[in-house]
Amino acid sequence: MAEQQGGAAGGQLTVREEDAYGLSEAAVMLDQARGDQGALASALDHNVEVWVAIRTLVGRDDNTLPAETRDNLVKLSKFVTDTTLSQGVTMPAQVLDTLININLQIAEGLLEGAGA
Repeated sequence: MAEQQGGAAGGQLTVREEDAYGLSEAAVMLDQARGDQGALASALDHNVEVWVAIRTLVGRDDNTLPAETRDNLVKLSKFVTDTTLSQGVTMPAQVLDTLININLQIAEGLLEGAGA
């Protein structure tokens, strides 16, 4: 993608880089919120917002991602939101690690795709 926009990190980032940054930022927020229920609740809410936005974007008629990729992102979004809503701030550390790793892996995939 050649389209550029103002980056959240202060520079000029592509849309994919912006998306990767958002997912990475949400992962860091989740990790740093460990042990603080108030901060964790806020980080979980933010993470759900990120994933709802992803689900909305991939569901748009003008989305050019392959159908399989769109379907997988919708499934991941559903998993993240369902897990967060069912377990909330009482989720075990292993589940929190899973949410963090999902964000980081998708962010990495976006950055790898941006270089293609």
